Amino acid sequence: MNKNNKNDSSAADISGAGLSRRSLLKGAGLTGAALIAAGSTSAVAQAPAPAAPAARIPLAEAFETLTAAESAALDAFASRLIPSDDGTPGAHEARAVHFIDRGLTGAMAPSRELYAVGLAGLDDCARQRGGVPFAQLPAAEQDAIIDAMTRSAIPEFPMLNAGFFNTVRTHTIEGTFSDPYYGGNRDFVGWALLGYPGVRIASSLEDVQQGSALAPSRQSAYDMPTYTKDPVGPEAVGGASHGH
Repeated sequence: MNKNNKNDSSAADISGAGLSRRSLLKGAGLTGAALIAAGSTSAVAQAPAPAAPAARIPLAEAFETLTAAESAALDAFASRLIPSDDGTPGAHEARAVHFIDRGLTGAMAPSRELYAVGLAGLDDCARQRGGVPFAQLPAAEQDAIIDAMTRSAIPEFPMLNAGFFNTVRTHTIEGTFSDPYYGGNRDFVGWALLGYPGVRIASSLEDVQQGSALAPSRQSAYDMPTYTKDPVGPEAVGGASHGH
């Protein structure tokens, strides 16, 4: 299959009815108020009215290479590719953006400039259309931009094309469903979504006979004795940092 066919397939998957998890993956304790009593037996202090809960303060996380603006745009983008719908988690809960961030410092480093230009263009396009960065647009407007990207139909922002869409799509899928050792698939939510039973060294006949009723194995391959994590020292040859 040539590159153009891949782009056409991606566009066909999500055009028309909008983005959905199905089209993308086709084929593939309360604090109580204290009562304060006065020292006198004849008088009891009235309990103070409970204070209104403080608004949650949004906390930015440190990334290895992505800026705060880039990570926000990318997380919103990935969240439209594999959304948290049908009561199930998606790319956001799997922390696919952390997988991508880590990858951009290693094996995916050649794509770092593509992400820098593409995510900046994504925010610029969103501001032109809706007056806010991409992460703050309503979901329907985010979907409209992404759909246009699959068709390379945003001429004023040529970096927002099918090539950039396919790169983010591929990395989002990898980050959602790969071994958690690499930074994504947090709490194995991706494997649970697929119904994947987990890594096993071997499966007995009884395991095979249980089929989908087999209890899932929720561990990284690197937690198994057959594998080893990155050794320390000049003799290191295995592990994620060496492309294995």
